[in-house]
Amino acid sequence: MINKVILIGRLVADPDVHAAPSGTHVANLRLATTTYAGRDDDGARREYVDHHALIAFGRTAEFAAEHLRKGRLVYVEGRSQTRSWETPEGQRRSATEVVVDSFQPIGPRLEEAS
Repeated sequence: MINKVILIGRLVADPDVHAAPSGTHVANLRLATTTYAGRDDDGARREYVDHHALIAFGRTAEFAAEHLRKGRLVYVEGRSQTRSWETPEGQRRSATEVVVDSFQPIGPRLEEAS
């Protein structure tokens, strides 16, 4: 079986990084990707934006904290993971996220490109 995710997109917020009780750094990131969807009746380009939840651990999380900011174009490799839990009110919740193995900033940050 293969579970491999490759994404290229822009961070929609600065990484949210904290230390777990074990001392391991954990980074939560949100990434937006754009998919070309042809042209509409007027010939205008149509695109769809998807938002992805990313989570990184250890040195990868530390790298995110040091080098990544909102607007940065990033290449991400990881695996898809769905987790579920129960709220204190007894409701069942689930979330799908990409557990990051590695990422690489691409080019200048959005604000540097202008």
